[in-house]
Amino acid sequence: MPDSDATEPPDDEPTDPTVADRARTMLSENGTGMLRDLLFAVAWVGLASVIYDLRFVTAPQWVLYMFMLAGIPAYFGFFISLEMAKERSAR
Repeated sequence: MPDSDATEPPDDEPTDPTVADRARTMLSENGTGMLRDLLFAVAWVGLASVIYDLRFVTAPQWVLYMFMLAGIPAYFGFFISLEMAKERSAR
């Protein structure tokens, strides 16, 4: 009696993509955006750390965290204004 519960899927059924396949797909679709986000985050954290270390030496640690948190509206403000400038120059 043949076993109807095959452990391997037939050739016509797609298999689940591996983590590497999903990462490759995501990077190919969003690569420049992800790189832009990473560069902004590194620049912001570096700038906030330098300002905190040089200017606010005696300030409490939460001041650094507020600088880091300010990066969220700074990110959106920067890229929204960049898009507005691109639209204005295209006219």
